[in-house]
Amino acid sequence: MLNAQAFLRALFARAVEVADPMASLAAHLPPRPPGRVVVIGAGKASARMAEAVEAAWGPCEGLVITRYGYQRPCHVEIVQAAHPVPDAAGVAATGRMLELVAGLSPDDFVLALISGGASALLCAPALGMTLAEKQAVNAALLASGAPIGEMNVVRKHLSRVKGGQLAAACPAQMLALMISDVPGDEMRLIGSGPTVGDATTAADAEAILRRWGIPVPAALARSGVVPPGDPRLARVTNRLYAAPSQSLAAARALAEAQGVPVTVLGDALEGEAREVARAMAEMIRKTPGPRLLLSGGELTVTRRGNGIGGPNAEFALALALALQGAAVHALACDTDGVDGAAEVAGAVIGPDTLARARAKGLAAQDFLDRNDAHTFFAALGDQVVTGPTLTNVNDFRAVLIAGAV
Repeated sequence: MLNAQAFLRALFARAVEVADPMASLAAHLPPRPPGRVVVIGAGKASARMAEAVEAAWGPCEGLVITRYGYQRPCHVEIVQAAHPVPDAAGVAATGRMLELVAGLSPDDFVLALISGGASALLCAPALGMTLAEKQAVNAALLASGAPIGEMNVVRKHLSRVKGGQLAAACPAQMLALMISDVPGDEMRLIGSGPTVGDATTAADAEAILRRWGIPVPAALARSGVVPPGDPRLARVTNRLYAAPSQSLAAARALAEAQGVPVTVLGDALEGEAREVARAMAEMIRKTPGPRLLLSGGELTVTRRGNGIGGPNAEFALALALALQGAAVHALACDTDGVDGAAEVAGAVIGPDTLARARAKGLAAQDFLDRNDAHTFFAALGDQVVTGPTLTNVNDFRAVLIAGAV
């Protein structure tokens, strides 16, 4: 068990390593433009991205907003704010960022660094909406089980900065470099697309809220999302430079170098964590071992109880229950080091997970029923705790089928 789980942890470490901006961003930077250069950004990886930019370009001016605990040493100002529910620090910093870019000239150059987490960190509530109202909608969306794409549609239409509005406020030339944390790598969804035009409407956002039983704020009617083709966006170049597929490819190469056959199930899996786990268990039973199954994407959790959990830990717990001691080891983690709202990347399971739980008097199904997977795995010592990884390319799942299941 220890060797198998050490192997899975090494695969996860490799997936995170190749997505580290210090290892990957410089190759996508142009030469530093002449004249005034301003660096802005938001997301869990944004401070690390700014650090990588200054390693290549030297000290820069600007403002970047990242999650508490993700600060890096930079000349660019780094502001820390709350995620996944925004706070006053994020609102204040976003207001300053909008003022900064609005005061630039067409001769200036802006480098925008966008990564997952920007949807909460880059927060400017729509006109007529308070921060408390914005927080309530965000919290309701997170608890609803809505897919990330739908959450981001709503977030855009309740914002003065998302859906291309940040870029539209800036008269300077802009290059936006992005790390994808969304299934399908659609740039309009990364961080709710502050530099990318969007064709959705306030009516689309209203329909999503109604579908998930969330009250519709009056501010939705004042949406300022910028449509694709708006001339204000002609000054902007958006470029995706790191994505989940690259991390899965690196993990695959590491596994195959050790003689383990690999199947990649895709980098865009979505759905309710426990349901995806049950479906994967059925697939595992039909797959002869030894074989490693790799997948990425973004699972969701519909909150039913008041436990401490996250989609990766819930997937792992549901998978253990579905496999009932089969000869399978698995790891499910978020590459940003935070699964749900817990400071835990995820968890590992093995054939003895349920037996060890029973020996400790832990009823695994009860923990799943109350969305308390992190507490379950903490009791077993099977959490994966990385601290801030300073990057974010979404979920990483590795399932090692040891033999016949």
